[in-house]
Amino acid sequence: MLQVLYLVHDLCDPAVRRRVAMLRAGGASVTLAGFRRGATVPVFNGPDLDGITPIDLGRTADRAFAQRLAAVAHAALTLHSRLGKIARPDVIIGRNLEMLALANRARAAFGGDIPIVYECLDIHRLLLDGGAVGKAMRGAERLFSRNVALLLTSSPAFVRNYFDTYGQIGAPIVLLQNKVLELSGTPLASKTAPLPRDGEPWRIGWFGALRCAKSLALLCEFTRAMQGRFEVILRGRPAHVEFDDFDRLVAAEPHIRFAGAYRNPQDLAAIYGEVHFSWAIDFFEEGLNSSWLLPNRLYEGCRFGVVPIAMDGTETARFLTERGLGLRLAAPSVEALAALLAGMNADSYATLRGGVMAQGPGTWVCRPADCRRLVERLAGLSGHESASQLLEIAA
Repeated sequence: MLQVLYLVHDLCDPAVRRRVAMLRAGGASVTLAGFRRGATVPVFNGPDLDGITPIDLGRTADRAFAQRLAAVAHAALTLHSRLGKIARPDVIIGRNLEMLALANRARAAFGGDIPIVYECLDIHRLLLDGGAVGKAMRGAERLFSRNVALLLTSSPAFVRNYFDTYGQIGAPIVLLQNKVLELSGTPLASKTAPLPRDGEPWRIGWFGALRCAKSLALLCEFTRAMQGRFEVILRGRPAHVEFDDFDRLVAAEPHIRFAGAYRNPQDLAAIYGEVHFSWAIDFFEEGLNSSWLLPNRLYEGCRFGVVPIAMDGTETARFLTERGLGLRLAAPSVEALAALLAGMNADSYATLRGGVMAQGPGTWVCRPADCRRLVERLAGLSGHESASQLLEIAA
């Protein structure tokens, strides 16, 4: 059985739980270690996780770059002793740049010949800075990537616009999209929201990592202008540091409500079954990372027949255009959003929903066979491969 040491920047991130489940479903044994943004170490229970106990490297905070650097430096000094009781891994995965640094440290502690996999699912704005800070960050990434045998990333735009453009890494690349995990062999139950009757609103769901103040402001203004013909439901984890006062802002809006966190994938059918549209737009790092990513909510919403709304000029819009799906917003304004949605009726919506539901499940879903393909790819790492054509897992 392949032994994987998985180093993560936030044990509380639901995406970490999904990746661990994917690795285990593929036949790997996983040791999980990392920092956490929450007050306590999360418990990893469930049929796909089998009670994994993470190795806690300490607490870090959002937007606290200096504090995170200090935490990484401290962890590097103590990593040997923290990992002293675990089995020697066959592969070390570092999830984002700071954990790639620790992956190199762990590799040295275990003897210096273990393949490292760099999992990069976001391109931090500091890596794209044109000044001294950006040059230093990219230099650090190239340094820490010298032992990388494989790069895992979630969007082809990250490869085109960053890794190829800056020449950061020469390792082979696997495209691992943010698809919905369905590991039981039985597809998740699915239902679609009924069309609005007279006086009822169309509902837009904005689910997942809620970090975009510009999106919230636009949706607030739009729903007020539409006078109740549209409602927005928010679910997930708000990044409170990105909003002046998230709870106060939402409470003041008559047509927007926050419905709390949800379990992934257990609650996906229920929450997407309440909405007609999925807000697949993020201005958090506009023109950079937010324009390049393919978000979880794109795959989640489409898996359950919800029509996505994307921003023109983004990788999400490109993805949808290639498949003839969804709606694309021409400009980030109330006027443009009203022009896109105000004329929506039962017939036009049925056409949009039908296009989404006609896609094969492999477009949106990752299944056990895909997990096995990933683990087989990791098991085959030799440390001597040259850069090769982009490989897509869960294609």
